[in-house]
Amino acid sequence: MRGMIELYHHVVGVRDWFVGLTAVVVVGGGAAACSARHSTHATIDVDATVALADQPVHVRVSGLRAREAVTVASQAADAKGQRWRGEATFAADGDGVVDLDRSAPVSGSYGGVDGMGLFWSMGPATGDPDEAWFSPGYPDAAGAYEVRLTVTVAGREIAARTLTRQWTTTGVTHRTLTLDVDGAAGVLFLPSPGAVRRTGVLLFGGSEGGVGRKYDAALLASHGYPALALGYFGVPGLPETLRDIPLEYFVTAARLLRAQPGADPGGVVVNGYSRGSEAALLLAESYPDLVRGAILYAPNDTVWSSFPGGGNAWTIGGVPVPRTAIPVTHVAGPVLAIAGGKDRLWQSVAQAQRIMQHLDDARVTAGHQALIYPDAGHGVGSFPYLAAGTSSPGTGVARSLGGTRDADAAARSDGWPKVLAFLAA
Repeated sequence: MRGMIELYHHVVGVRDWFVGLTAVVVVGGGAAACSARHSTHATIDVDATVALADQPVHVRVSGLRAREAVTVASQAADAKGQRWRGEATFAADGDGVVDLDRSAPVSGSYGGVDGMGLFWSMGPATGDPDEAWFSPGYPDAAGAYEVRLTVTVAGREIAARTLTRQWTTTGVTHRTLTLDVDGAAGVLFLPSPGAVRRTGVLLFGGSEGGVGRKYDAALLASHGYPALALGYFGVPGLPETLRDIPLEYFVTAARLLRAQPGADPGGVVVNGYSRGSEAALLLAESYPDLVRGAILYAPNDTVWSSFPGGGNAWTIGGVPVPRTAIPVTHVAGPVLAIAGGKDRLWQSVAQAQRIMQHLDDARVTAGHQALIYPDAGHGVGSFPYLAAGTSSPGTGVARSLGGTRDADAAARSDGWPKVLAFLAA
C-alpha cells in the first residue's frame, strides 16, 4: 500500500510539473504576441534640432506599425523648474509614419493638423493652462531652452529626442540699460557685427509695467534688427504706475537705439502692445522725423486715462496729452495693426480699423495694414510657438484676455512672419 501511495505522488508531481511548464510556454507566447502587435522602437526625424524659438521645426516619426496608435509628447522646464507637457495621440499611416505637419491627432493637448502644436499647447504640471504662461528664463541668461520629444506605444516609451530652442543666434550681443547711465531702462540687443545695417525696433508693453518684450527683442536682433526692450514704468527711478509718462523718455531711447552700430540712422520702428500702442501711435504722430513706422498689437486709437485710472497717462513738453482720438495727420511711415476679434479687454478690431481709416483719410504715407484674427483675443501677438494662457499674467487675479489658446497660437504663427516682412520692407 505504501508503494502505491509513493507511485501516486510521483505521477501527480510529474503531471503538475508538466502543467506548470505548459503554463510558462503559454504566457511566454502571449508576451511574444503582445510585442508582435506593437512597435518596440521608432525614429524621430527633425529637420533642425537647434533652431530659433520663432522658427518651426518639422517632426516625423517612422518605424511604427501601420495604423498603430502612438502618443507623441513634448516636455520642457520653465524658469522656476516646473515641468510643462503637451501630448497628442495619432494613428500611424499605412507606412507606419506620423508626420506632425500632415497628421491630425485623435486626441491630445491640441487639435487639427499643426506641426508645432506640441510646442505651444504645453501646459503646466499643475494649474489651469489658460492661466499660465511659459517663461523659459531670461533670454540673455542661457540663450536657449530645451524641449524633449518622446514617442510612446502601449504605455512604453520607444523613442526620444531633445531639441534646442534659441533666443539669439551666434554673434548677437546684449546690454542692460540703466536710467542713470543711459537715460532709459531696458535691454538692448544688437545683431552680430558686420550685419547689414537695418532699422532699429523700439519695443514696449502695456499696463503690466517693468521691462517686458525681451524675447521679442532677442529674436528681432537674431533676424538682423537692432532692438531695445524698454521699460517705462514699474522700474526703479521711473513712475510706479502708468501715469504722467513723458513721451520724451521714449524719444531718448529711440535716439539711443538709432545711434547703435548696425542701426539705420534714418529712424526707428516703434512696437507697442496694448496700452503701449497708444504711446507708439503718439510717437509716430509727434516725431515723424524719428519714427519710420509703427507696429501696434491689440491697438487703441484713443488716449485713455492713467492705469490705475483717474489721471493722465502721457505727457509731452510737460503738458498732459488730451484724452481724445489720436491724430495721425503727421505720421510719416507705414503702420501695421494686429488685433483679435475676441479681445475682451477692449474693442481692438474696431480700433485697428479706425486707425486704418484715419490714415487713409489723412492720405499720409502708404503701406498701412491691419491684420485681423477673428477668434484670437488680446494675446494676438507676438512671436509664435511659446505656450501662453488667455488670462493676464502676473496680476494675482485671473482676468480674461479673450480668445483661446489655439486661436491665439494660430494668430501668432501667421502674424509673426508678416511682422518680419513689414520690417524688411
